[in-house]
Amino acid sequence: MAAKRTDTNVLLPRGSIGSRVERGKGDCEWAQGVKRYVWRIETSRAPFSLFFLSLTNAAKFAIGPPFHFPNRASSKPLLSPAAGAPTWPSTTSSAAGSPAAHRSTLSAASSTPPRYRRLLPSPSPTALAVTEVLDFVRASFPAAQELGQHPLSSAAAGDAAAELRGAREDVRQLLKATSCHPILVRLGWHDSGTYDKNMAEWPKCGGANGSLRFEVELKHGANAGLVNALKLIQPIKDKFSGVTYADLFQLASATAIEEAGGPKIPMIYGRVDVTAPEQCPPEGRLPAAGPPSPAEHLREVFYRMGLNDKEIVALSGAHTLGRARPERSGWGKPETKYTKDGPGAPGGQSWTSQWLKFDNSYFKAIKERRDEDLLVLPTDAVLFEDSSFKIYAEKYATDQDAFFEDYAEAHAKLSNLGAKFDLPKGVSLE
Repeated sequence: MAAKRTDTNVLLPRGSIGSRVERGKGDCEWAQGVKRYVWRIETSRAPFSLFFLSLTNAAKFAIGPPFHFPNRASSKPLLSPAAGAPTWPSTTSSAAGSPAAHRSTLSAASSTPPRYRRLLPSPSPTALAVTEVLDFVRASFPAAQELGQHPLSSAAAGDAAAELRGAREDVRQLLKATSCHPILVRLGWHDSGTYDKNMAEWPKCGGANGSLRFEVELKHGANAGLVNALKLIQPIKDKFSGVTYADLFQLASATAIEEAGGPKIPMIYGRVDVTAPEQCPPEGRLPAAGPPSPAEHLREVFYRMGLNDKEIVALSGAHTLGRARPERSGWGKPETKYTKDGPGAPGGQSWTSQWLKFDNSYFKAIKERRDEDLLVLPTDAVLFEDSSFKIYAEKYATDQDAFFEDYAEAHAKLSNLGAKFDLPKGVSLE
């Protein structure tokens, strides 16, 4: 038991687990009390992440620098001393960043930076107790090992669902105001469509990880014009900061499909964002419009993602929305009778006459090819030329319900490719 002290209490951040640590009660007793509180949280299934972040906040003030999460990938302290302040002695007896290293550092310290003297005159049992509790917490809860390593992950389940619902409603209002359905669908697709099933390591495998927000990836040829989509949804991201870019891209894409009259897509959320441009995938993973061998190219790209022929054809049906613009893709006419006027930005060539309505008219138009103002790319035409693709294309041209069912399943699968979820089962809004 630590020796009792009679000096003033240490004031910790309001709302933290240890809002007032009464030194006179003994630090070891405090540590045991926190452990009991941790156990109650676990058994009551309360949101753990809120507790852990609160405890961490308290620990930063109690311990002072250098403070790290155990096993944290970065070695940069979360709380740094004021410029010019003396640093605390380091230890070589334990691995850097390990709990033992923190305790050894605290025990060996002979002086504290002046900025922190008013909080903790010298290394105390309180500091050691907090470190001990953090060790206990991280050993007891696997979720704690993710927190801190992925600071941009979505909020805990309850709060995340509320934020996501708010973001979804704002996306709906954006769609009504701007008719931007096609570009939002494309945004979600192009973020997740870089996935490579042959690369197991995240985020090198690509996929739905929010990397498309970085300029280096926006400049990929296949992503021409998507900077406009990012500008449209950035105010929503700013308003609902707890929603990751990875989630927002997929939320916007699925909502655009549904609001255009398409099927309800069984989405889950909780995706983790990448944090740096260096984590963007290389260029060339997305499908091209006019490759020498369209069927071979489609299979090469989509098989790499882990998708099959049925899913290739079903997902191609999303071209019922939108237009191709020659200044972006090199394909299509500058404008047609269907695109020179009407909602949204004018111009381009659409695949269907009602290019803001999600239905099976894409397959009908490709099969019939009666209208020169409608676009048919080589990768569209091959759906009725390749024997395997044709089975599904013919089916979808005559059975919209079958198309909707297969599309919803394929879209949901695409939206999860390469995603790292901060909650094992994700977050559902249904």
